[in-house]
Amino acid sequence: MTFGLMVVLASVAAAQDLVLVNGKIITVDAKDSVAQAVAITGGKIVAVGSNEAARKAVAKDAQVIDLRGRAATPGLIDTHAHFQEVDALYSIDLSDPAIKKIDDVLDRVRAKVATLKPGEWVRGNGWDEGKFAERRYLYASDLDKVAPENPVYLTHTTGHYGVANSYAMRLAKLTAETKDPPAGTIDRDAQGRPTGVLKESAAGLVNRLVPKFTHEEQRNGLEKIMADFNREGMTAAKDPSIGADKFDLYNELRAAGKMSVRVFVLWNGGRNMESANVVLKRMSSLPKPPASFDDGLLLSGGVKMYMDGSGGARTAWMYQDWNKNFKDKDTGNTGYPTTDPEVYRRIVKMFHDAGFHVSTHAIGDRAIDWVVDTYAQALKDKPTLGLRHGIIHCNTPTDHAIETMAMLQKQYDAGYPEAQASFLWWIGDNYAGNLGPDRAGRLMPFRTYLNKGMVWGGGSDYPVTPFAARYGLWSSVTRKTLNGVYGSQPFGTTEAVDVHAALKSYTIWAARQLFLEKQIGSIEAGKDADIAVWDRDVYGVAADDLKNLKCEMTLLKGRAVYRAVE
Repeated sequence: MTFGLMVVLASVAAAQDLVLVNGKIITVDAKDSVAQAVAITGGKIVAVGSNEAARKAVAKDAQVIDLRGRAATPGLIDTHAHFQEVDALYSIDLSDPAIKKIDDVLDRVRAKVATLKPGEWVRGNGWDEGKFAERRYLYASDLDKVAPENPVYLTHTTGHYGVANSYAMRLAKLTAETKDPPAGTIDRDAQGRPTGVLKESAAGLVNRLVPKFTHEEQRNGLEKIMADFNREGMTAAKDPSIGADKFDLYNELRAAGKMSVRVFVLWNGGRNMESANVVLKRMSSLPKPPASFDDGLLLSGGVKMYMDGSGGARTAWMYQDWNKNFKDKDTGNTGYPTTDPEVYRRIVKMFHDAGFHVSTHAIGDRAIDWVVDTYAQALKDKPTLGLRHGIIHCNTPTDHAIETMAMLQKQYDAGYPEAQASFLWWIGDNYAGNLGPDRAGRLMPFRTYLNKGMVWGGGSDYPVTPFAARYGLWSSVTRKTLNGVYGSQPFGTTEAVDVHAALKSYTIWAARQLFLEKQIGSIEAGKDADIAVWDRDVYGVAADDLKNLKCEMTLLKGRAVYRAVE
């Protein structure tokens, strides 16, 4: 029996045989083939080709869905998302594009305070001075006007800094005499008094006091993000910097049959040998990828390390001073490493020698050089194929870094950028102002990667940017900022790529960084049926229309985990 796509698809959840016909099946196979139909049995793809071939590959009573010309792609994959929406449920959302000025933030804080008792915490997430008309940070002096009797801590969209009000700083005993902690910055006014803005490790002076979310709240946040991923045609994510509690929560959902997104976790490796050894012991008791739990639903994938800070906070480790307001200089500020470089090198060697995948946060050009050189040395000392060490963000790599990554990929199957094209858009105005005209064109050099024969994995760094991969596809192609503060394309278009390369970075190349490329990432016979159906042709729409793609159905292992309703 043949159904239109928009009929009730409850039966798909239990269907053993399913055929999608009359579609544009974008396979992302080695030839980037486009087919008419795909057949699925027991959650596996058994045929890709014509309508006739697909129908012949399944039982006569198979359910047939007529796509009526719609496009289908592999389920999209995010190689770097802090996979949790608990803040979206229980904190003030300051990422709303309707927030145009500081008073808009204060209005939301004021409204939250009105629901609380004096002394109760106000927490929020997602503000970005690059989106404010004032083009400046939020300060304690702003927050004190609307929350004099409640402690407040608002995390920046990058997650690398935030702002506390005076009440919160009093609780933390944070004063003008407080010294900057190692690898952290307390922003101060001309008189040396803390402004409330706390960067990198300094944020811990206050946010350690903020009450933790309950187990139930965290579970609710995890279930929400899985459903929201599915709504965007997304079926897998790489979740960085987790601890034991998060892994236990994943196992809880897995046992309850509520995992609708594949998750590859990176354990937080810490910043010293002692913490790294604790993580190594924990990881050694778990299967190494591609071995997994529940046939690829959950993987203990490797370890995340940190080399530097943020491009938004101007704490990332650069060779030259950061800019401000595009053409001004932040004189004397080249950022800094957030892990002692020599300690980092010893930690990477330890994990590498033990056969574990390492992926390192590195944003500044100097940090990226240190990371790729560390990988190169570890691989020279102990050549090991297939550990796929990654460079998270890899925003502004030098020519040396690019050459080194190209070599590592070819020789060792390592050195892969895990990049977030949506940085160009969502925080692009902030980034352009901080990079300046001489460096802006180097941000996310995807075209150069292609020219060097390299691949990369796409991601969002949610909650830094919205997680919908359609924004990453669009940003990879157009390189446009959200508000055009320094022009709509301050990063230029020289490093833009076409939608074919962009889609690979969110499918087959991303699957590789989850060690699942033999199981997912393309629509090919023998692979799991992780498939997204779209309202328009991904390969045929105008570039600016990519961000408007609407998912109409998402399959995970052939089971419908999302369907749009007319």
